[in-house]
Amino acid sequence: MPYLTRTRRGPTATGLGTGLGVPGVAHPLLAPDEWNRLGRPGTPLHWVVLNVADGPGVQPDPHCLEAAGRLRNAGVRVLGHIDTAYGLRGFGGIISDAHRFLDWYRVDGFLLDRCPAGREDLPEVRRTVATLRVIHEEAHVVLGHGTHPHPGYAEHADQLVTFSGSWSDYRWSQVAEWTADHPPERFCHFVHGVPRPHLEEALRIARWQGADTIWFTDHSDRVSGRAGPADPWGPLPGYWDDIVSRVGTGVSE
Repeated sequence: MPYLTRTRRGPTATGLGTGLGVPGVAHPLLAPDEWNRLGRPGTPLHWVVLNVADGPGVQPDPHCLEAAGRLRNAGVRVLGHIDTAYGLRGFGGIISDAHRFLDWYRVDGFLLDRCPAGREDLPEVRRTVATLRVIHEEAHVVLGHGTHPHPGYAEHADQLVTFSGSWSDYRWSQVAEWTADHPPERFCHFVHGVPRPHLEEALRIARWQGADTIWFTDHSDRVSGRAGPADPWGPLPGYWDDIVSRVGTGVSE
């Protein structure tokens, strides 16, 4: 059975309901319309990830500062993208990225992308998250595992990305039973290659599996006729207005 129905909400539930978590948008010079549309009033956004150049870049980017500032002024939380390379990246480099995101873009928190998921890596991730909270006391920290990690990770982050991948995998995915001990706002799902006719089905899977922060797109991680992967998260979904409308009014049971 690919779904796990929630029967209760935990004590930390906020009741915010389903919303969009944007894992990354192309640079504002390349995607000005996308950034403008994200800032429209009423868009059901939980947060937007800022990824300047595989992280904060080597110097402040005024275009990214302006784009992030507009979102923050509109009440949207902006997170800095930090790559942990599945635990291969050093602690110092991660914290250095965090400082630059704070100093240059005044972010509200961080997405630790490609976060390790095993029990053996938990102490180092715990150390990293604790340090992030020292340098930014109110930081919203999302661990981007992309799969179900050891349940101990849930004790140290605000949210966990427990699925990141294709629609063909998502529609048959199974949720870890331990997630039922936590409220849905603790979990995020990123799914690419979702056809428009299957959007409602994808939204139902997220609801049944207990993930309140979602990002579904019809863009794929493959480019026809070209070698190598593409970034499916850079542009907004082709059915942007449709998903905003569906999520903004709630997902039917």
